[in-house]
Amino acid sequence: MTDVNARIDAEVKSSDVVLFMKGTPQFPMCGFSGQVAQILGYLGVPYKGVNVLEDQEIREGIKAYSNWPTIPQLYVKGEFIGGCDITREMFQAGELQALFEDKGITVKQAS
Repeated sequence: MTDVNARIDAEVKSSDVVLFMKGTPQFPMCGFSGQVAQILGYLGVPYKGVNVLEDQEIREGIKAYSNWPTIPQLYVKGEFIGGCDITREMFQAGELQALFEDKGITVKQAS
Protein backbone atom coordinates (compact mmCIF):
# COMPACT_ATOMS: atom_id res chain seq x y z
CA MET A 1 0.00 0.00 0.00
CA THR A 2 1.43 3.38 -0.95
CA ASP A 3 1.70 6.22 1.54
CA VAL A 4 -1.32 8.03 0.07
CA ASN A 5 -3.36 4.80 0.11
CA ALA A 6 -2.45 4.29 3.78
CA ARG A 7 -3.52 7.89 4.54
CA ILE A 8 -6.82 7.43 2.68
CA ASP A 9 -7.41 4.08 4.36
CA ALA A 10 -6.89 5.73 7.76
CA GLU A 11 -9.39 8.48 6.85
CA VAL A 12 -11.98 5.96 5.60
CA LYS A 13 -11.71 4.02 8.86
CA SER A 14 -11.59 7.11 11.12
CA SER A 15 -15.38 7.63 11.22
CA ASP A 16 -18.50 5.60 10.48
CA VAL A 17 -19.40 7.99 7.64
CA VAL A 18 -16.71 9.76 5.62
CA LEU A 19 -17.28 12.05 2.64
CA PHE A 20 -14.35 12.91 0.38
CA MET A 21 -15.49 16.20 -1.08
CA LYS A 22 -14.45 19.48 -2.64
CA GLY A 23 -14.64 21.96 0.21
CA THR A 24 -15.97 21.33 3.70
CA PRO A 25 -19.39 20.27 5.01
CA GLN A 26 -20.01 23.90 6.00
CA PHE A 27 -18.64 25.36 2.72
CA PRO A 28 -18.86 22.90 -0.19
CA MET A 29 -16.86 24.08 -3.20
CA CYS A 30 -18.85 22.23 -5.85
CA GLY A 31 -22.50 21.49 -6.40
CA PHE A 32 -22.12 17.72 -6.29
CA SER A 33 -20.27 17.79 -2.97
CA GLY A 34 -22.90 20.22 -1.71
CA GLN A 35 -25.74 17.88 -2.66
CA VAL A 36 -24.26 14.93 -0.75
CA ALA A 37 -23.49 17.15 2.27
CA GLN A 38 -27.07 18.42 2.15
CA ILE A 39 -28.49 14.87 2.09
CA LEU A 40 -26.34 13.81 5.04
CA GLY A 41 -27.31 16.97 6.90
CA TYR A 42 -31.00 16.39 6.17
CA LEU A 43 -30.71 12.86 7.55
CA GLY A 44 -28.85 14.16 10.60
CA VAL A 45 -26.08 11.62 10.10
CA PRO A 46 -22.78 12.66 11.68
CA TYR A 47 -19.95 12.41 9.17
CA LYS A 48 -16.38 13.46 8.57
CA GLY A 49 -15.71 15.62 5.52
CA VAL A 50 -12.30 15.34 3.87
CA ASN A 51 -11.52 18.35 1.69
CA VAL A 52 -9.63 16.99 -1.34
CA LEU A 53 -8.84 20.55 -2.48
CA GLU A 54 -6.39 20.84 0.42
CA ASP A 55 -4.30 17.83 -0.62
CA GLN A 56 -3.55 17.00 -4.26
CA GLU A 57 -2.25 13.52 -3.34
CA ILE A 58 -5.55 12.63 -1.67
CA ARG A 59 -7.52 14.26 -4.50
CA GLU A 60 -5.88 11.96 -7.06
CA GLY A 61 -5.30 9.01 -4.75
CA ILE A 62 -8.95 8.64 -3.72
CA LYS A 63 -9.89 7.97 -7.34
CA ALA A 64 -7.46 5.04 -7.53
CA TYR A 65 -8.36 3.85 -4.02
CA SER A 66 -12.03 3.44 -4.91
CA ASN A 67 -11.59 2.86 -8.64
CA TRP A 68 -14.15 5.66 -9.04
CA PRO A 69 -13.25 8.67 -11.23
CA THR A 70 -15.18 11.47 -9.55
CA ILE A 71 -15.51 13.34 -6.29
CA PRO A 72 -17.47 13.39 -3.97
CA GLN A 73 -17.12 9.85 -2.65
CA LEU A 74 -19.16 8.53 0.28
CA TYR A 75 -17.92 5.76 2.60
CA VAL A 76 -19.99 4.07 5.28
CA LYS A 77 -18.22 1.87 7.84
CA GLY A 78 -15.24 1.63 5.47
CA GLU A 79 -17.34 0.62 2.45
CA PHE A 80 -17.44 2.77 -0.69
CA ILE A 81 -21.06 3.68 -1.43
CA GLY A 82 -20.74 5.96 -4.46
CA GLY A 83 -20.70 9.52 -5.70
CA CYS A 84 -23.36 12.18 -5.90
CA ASP A 85 -25.73 10.47 -8.35
CA ILE A 86 -25.72 7.13 -6.53
CA THR A 87 -26.09 8.79 -3.12
CA ARG A 88 -28.98 10.96 -4.36
CA GLU A 89 -30.76 8.01 -6.02
CA MET A 90 -30.33 5.86 -2.90
CA PHE A 91 -31.67 8.70 -0.74
CA GLN A 92 -34.71 9.26 -2.95
CA ALA A 93 -35.51 5.54 -2.93
CA GLY A 94 -35.06 5.27 0.85
CA GLU A 95 -32.11 2.92 0.36
CA LEU A 96 -29.54 5.25 1.92
CA GLN A 97 -31.58 5.57 5.10
CA ALA A 98 -31.95 1.76 5.21
CA LEU A 99 -28.20 1.32 4.68
CA PHE A 100 -27.43 3.61 7.62
CA GLU A 101 -29.92 1.78 9.83
CA ASP A 102 -28.50 -1.62 8.77
CA LYS A 103 -25.01 -0.40 9.68
CA GLY A 104 -26.21 0.82 13.09
CA ILE A 105 -26.02 4.52 12.23
CA THR A 106 -28.92 6.53 13.59
CA VAL A 107 -30.82 8.65 11.09
CA LYS A 108 -32.41 11.76 12.61
CA GLN A 109 -34.32 12.77 9.53
CA ALA A 110 -35.48 16.36 9.55
CA SER A 111 -39.20 16.87 9.43
